[in-house]
Amino acid sequence: MKIERLIVGLFEVCCYIVYCEKTQEAVIIDPGHPDPNILSKIVQLQLIPKYILGTHGHPDHIAGVEYIKEVLKIPFMLHKLDDEFFSNPANLSFFKSMGFKDNPRADQVFEEGDIIKFGEEYLKVIHTPGHSPGSSCFYNEKHKVLFTGDTLFVEAIGRADLEGGNYFQMMKSIQEKLLTLPEDVIIFPAHDYGPKPISTIGEEKRNNPFLSEF
Repeated sequence: MKIERLIVGLFEVCCYIVYCEKTQEAVIIDPGHPDPNILSKIVQLQLIPKYILGTHGHPDHIAGVEYIKEVLKIPFMLHKLDDEFFSNPANLSFFKSMGFKDNPRADQVFEEGDIIKFGEEYLKVIHTPGHSPGSSCFYNEKHKVLFTGDTLFVEAIGRADLEGGNYFQMMKSIQEKLLTLPEDVIIFPAHDYGPKPISTIGEEKRNNPFLSEF
């Protein structure tokens, strides 16, 4: 498994291109802006994109979906709860005030435990509600990598004060679903808020001030 990271959009979202080295099949995680560099990277690496994945339905993470779909003709996947919740423009008031448009609907929805395959690689869906109803992380046990979206950052956690957010639910998700993973699992967050781009579950247990109670 290979991972490419691009910083896109006004909110500087980490968009990840994850691909199988053997087959070149790939997924695009959180294209938060219609950034041509995403497509350029696909071409440069000669990849075969299969899916667009959203860790959650906030527009700063999926505002580039329609642009990518128009060019690549691949489906957009999102947790079913966020696809439903953010289909109501009223639940996007903060982002609409920032100039974002209505969300695209998912072509396919996923749920807890679903496996998304590309080539000989896969990502398993871990539903981690709290930042939003359908917030999800994507995990590969073999390579020990975890894409944490806006749920867990390096030495920080996601906000829970937007529509559909719930702080206590998010902390429960982190405690019960993420901190129970092996300590050497590498986390790839959706924003570069910490002192370094990536971390591990073990490092977050020891260094993340928001998790000291655990």
